[in-house]
Amino acid sequence: MTGWNTDTLAQSAGAGAITIVEGSSFCVSHANGDIVPELPHGMFFRDTRLVSRSTLLIDGAPIEPLSAMTPEPFRALIVGRAGHLPDRADTPLTVERDRRVDSGLREKITIHNYSREPMSCRVELALESDFADIFEVKEERAGGAAHPLLAGSDGRLRAESEHTPARLGLVVTAAGASVDAARLVFDVSLPPHGSWTQRIVITPTLDGDEVVLDPIGAPLHETRPARRLTQWQSSIWVPTIDDDDVERIILQSQRDLGSLRIFNPRHPERAVVAAGVPWFMALFGRDSLIASYMTLGLDPTLAVGTLQTLAELQGTTFDAASEEQPGRILHEVRLGATTNLALGGESVYYGTVDATPLFVFLLGELAAWGALPDDADELVAAADRALEWIERDGDRDGDGFVEYARLNDFGLINQGWKDSWDGINFADGALAEAPIALCEVQGYVYAAYRARATIAESRGDVEGIARWNAKAAELKVRFNERFWIPERQCFAVALDRDKRQVDACASNMGHCLWSGIVDDDKAAAVAELLLSETMFTGWGVRTLASDMGAYNPASYHNGSVWPHDSAIVAAGLMRYGFVEQAHRVIVGLLDAATHFGGRLPELFCGFDREQYAEPVVYPASCSPQAWAAAAPFLLLRSMLRLDPSVPTGELWLAPAIPPEFGGIHLVNVPFAGARVSLDIGGDDTSVTGLPEHITLHTAPRGASRA
Repeated sequence: MTGWNTDTLAQSAGAGAITIVEGSSFCVSHANGDIVPELPHGMFFRDTRLVSRSTLLIDGAPIEPLSAMTPEPFRALIVGRAGHLPDRADTPLTVERDRRVDSGLREKITIHNYSREPMSCRVELALESDFADIFEVKEERAGGAAHPLLAGSDGRLRAESEHTPARLGLVVTAAGASVDAARLVFDVSLPPHGSWTQRIVITPTLDGDEVVLDPIGAPLHETRPARRLTQWQSSIWVPTIDDDDVERIILQSQRDLGSLRIFNPRHPERAVVAAGVPWFMALFGRDSLIASYMTLGLDPTLAVGTLQTLAELQGTTFDAASEEQPGRILHEVRLGATTNLALGGESVYYGTVDATPLFVFLLGELAAWGALPDDADELVAAADRALEWIERDGDRDGDGFVEYARLNDFGLINQGWKDSWDGINFADGALAEAPIALCEVQGYVYAAYRARATIAESRGDVEGIARWNAKAAELKVRFNERFWIPERQCFAVALDRDKRQVDACASNMGHCLWSGIVDDDKAAAVAELLLSETMFTGWGVRTLASDMGAYNPASYHNGSVWPHDSAIVAAGLMRYGFVEQAHRVIVGLLDAATHFGGRLPELFCGFDREQYAEPVVYPASCSPQAWAAAAPFLLLRSMLRLDPSVPTGELWLAPAIPPEFGGIHLVNVPFAGARVSLDIGGDDTSVTGLPEHITLHTAPRGASRA
């Protein structure tokens, strides 16, 4: 997942930076709760920084941080103490900042006096707003002058920008404050062992009207963010896993996915998965589709909302600036954004080659799970338009493969999931030149054809089943002929503009196993290479083998480990029956997650496990991030060898769980319009609540899925 400018990643927000998020609104601050404009800090609403400075001073000194907690994704509890006081070894004043983000920001500041004597102090909160664009802040290009916050007749501070659509502004409410040059000032007297509390509420305005927030002082459990999270948690399945670490990872992923849901202002009932915190709280076609696929067995409504939203925004015309084409699925959109994206002045950008086949694939998976909505006609029509794009604009030269080349001078150079500018290269390190046909994209197209056949089966379309399966079979033959490198016993990562095989050894071939496009007689060689010393670190599979010319373990796409990528590799290995190899990847990833406190990051460095005893952090990695948070669910599905086919009335469940993980019990799993429970322990497997029309198979389905 990459934003508009892959050359510039978000810089550090400072040691111990705190991020809280609710929908597409979020807040990033220092460890003591302060927000400063010089760093990528701020409170953001509709992709605009409403608060660029919020610094709390006691007697002119900043707060010394002690600890910070995020008990909910939308709430931070920050504990600190006042600066050093003369003639005292320790200050007796502690400070608590209880901060919540919704559409706006609210904070309850409490100062405790632990002295036996009364104390007086001056408390100041300095506030500024620069209304900077999220991209300017992320790339540290903001640098604009702060807008003045002026006191109104009602005693509240206000600021407004006329340079943003919808005249964005904010209102600051703080009862009892005096105002001095955009500072809220409080002269506080504290009795011995006493305390003082003040509430600050920052409310966004649109065209002069205040956005409706929860009432001031509303109990936490009654606030909109808390209700949304509680509703999510009550609707998903409950895991009980003998291995405490694995259970902790699954529960953390559930919480993270709940926090990454955003809602379309035009369709608030539709939840979609944003790509990642903090800078990618937006709908990314590829990321959201893959994350939704990985979590189908957890909550299929995420896939439905994602597909419906992407279908609404599906390309209808030709536009070189946004790279829109009829039938094409978007790369990125900022729902409800008041700023334009960085390219072409558009709010939607379509420069991705893989979101379009992944759209069709996910719709087919929904059908396989028996989770297609009743009114699926529009989604099926969108899938057919996507398939038309695949065979028209996707296949630029009519050679039967989908390739990409940007349509302007400022779009993404590489438009697959490795979309950094240097992400696709030859074994010697030379860059491949577009048009480029990626190996995994051909696999996605193959899976899209098979998925369209599944949809046809769910609708009794016998002719459609045969037609789409035939297209898949034809593509599989072409792919294995053109992409296989016999002397290397691997698949080329791509074909370049001259139809040369791009011969780097990369993790992309693992996606080809996942999609099923690999011939059976080639799968063992691919599996062996993916688990070789040059590819497998012990924590996960490198994006690029360590003996390649462009290898760099601390790069973004050329040797790092991406958990979603490794999870897809594990799923592909399991699909072709390489259980031991899949277990090595699964165990490695879950061990890495344990080292990261139970949460897999977007990526981490590709150093070998024998070199360092812990996985090495990649500094600009998003956390939580959608497909990293979703990856444990794909690992779980792979271990269970869970493969549904509701259109044919079948379910395959043949657990192959590493012995050290013990038993796995899942309650309330959505399947075929029902809720089922899975109990796996030792050699025993049972499913309760399975609909009567579903036949359970306890042997693996096989690679062909036929």
